[in-house]
Amino acid sequence: MAYLSGQLEADRGLWTWANLVTVIRLGLIPVFFWLLFGTGHRALAAWLLGVLGATDWIDGFLARRLRQVSNVGKILDPVADRVLVISGLLGVAAAGGVPWWFAAATLTREVLVSGLTLLLAALGAARIDVLWWGKVSTFALMATFPLFLLTTNDHHVALRAWQHVCRDATWGLGTVGLTLSWLVLVGYVAPARRALHDGRAARRVL
Repeated sequence: MAYLSGQLEADRGLWTWANLVTVIRLGLIPVFFWLLFGTGHRALAAWLLGVLGATDWIDGFLARRLRQVSNVGKILDPVADRVLVISGLLGVAAAGGVPWWFAAATLTREVLVSGLTLLLAALGAARIDVLWWGKVSTFALMATFPLFLLTTNDHHVALRAWQHVCRDATWGLGTVGLTLSWLVLVGYVAPARRALHDGRAARRVL
């Protein structure tokens, strides 16, 4: 929801370093699926998913640092984040790394966020700043799914001692992240109403 903005900014177009990073992150998603289902290298797939999740801030940082903010980037970056999260959770669930109910609860929340973001943008809402707890929940969930994958083995191979410990800790992290994500979604209701009011007011002034 951070990219709903009523502010006018210089559009740097498609060809920016920030957009290149976003495209690379999207391009590596098929590599994740190939590693997971094509080669069976769960650990490599888990590490790649973790790196992709941990680098979600780089494209936004480059856009601001290099003053390469673009209208394409404002759409592409959040879309890439949503595609990454959804692809990751579906891939990990399909590989048996996490129960489908957990993946479904996360997916439902992501679909709601995406739908509300598009709706508010279509209605002309002003910018909505990301809540701090929203960042915490997103970080927790992006760390949860690679860890779930890292703590499972293919072909019914017994888990090692460190995997048991890590998996228990991952359940705690994932439960906190998922609960926070739903609470934050409810917390966006009031800011969304204000943003919609402010956006419409700004358009009337123009």
